[in-house]
Amino acid sequence: MLHHISPTVIVDGTFYVLLTFSVATWTLIIFKSWQFWKNSAWNRLFNSAFWASATLAEAEALPASAFRGPQARIARQGLAWLAESRQVSAKSLKFRGTPSELLEQSLFVQMQEEQHLMESGLTLLASIGSTAPFVGLFGTVLGIMHAMHQITESGSTSLDVVAGPIGDALVATAIGIAVAVPAVLAYNFFLRRVKLQRAGLENFVTSFMHAALSTDAQNKE
Repeated sequence: MLHHISPTVIVDGTFYVLLTFSVATWTLIIFKSWQFWKNSAWNRLFNSAFWASATLAEAEALPASAFRGPQARIARQGLAWLAESRQVSAKSLKFRGTPSELLEQSLFVQMQEEQHLMESGLTLLASIGSTAPFVGLFGTVLGIMHAMHQITESGSTSLDVVAGPIGDALVATAIGIAVAVPAVLAYNFFLRRVKLQRAGLENFVTSFMHAALSTDAQNKE
């Protein structure tokens, strides 16, 4: 049973698990911070270049360096759909329906892919934030169980015998909470950033559709 396992092995094993959680948490925090900063910077640069163009054709001719970031990829998807829809002579099932609805669907599919990229890693942060305290508590409970077993075997209840093992076991709970707090705070912060960037992408999709549909209407006239 568990009392045959060394308390040091149990507590150390708990510490290594929590250390792995902590490394994963801070790695994700650094990566997601860089990702959101990069996306925001690229979106600003693309917005200024794209909306400064006089026509969609001029916007499509922008250099490849301008087409970086979530909004740029959505715009590229929309421009590719418009070009393909004009070139297809015999309309396939892909282009059956109202052009505005088909274009909107194509843009929103790309936007969902961008949202999945932004949300990647957040599930792991949430899992670490919710499980780390319990991992620490698990180590504490087993450590206390072994401490009680040692006290029973020694037959002594002096402070020297009791305080050491129990104090070591309680450290696991403290470390579990210390690991969980940054994970929970980071999860809430990045979730907020995802919502803000998704709102920006939705606004861009709406503006792109207005520009594309108004251009088509002018071409038909």
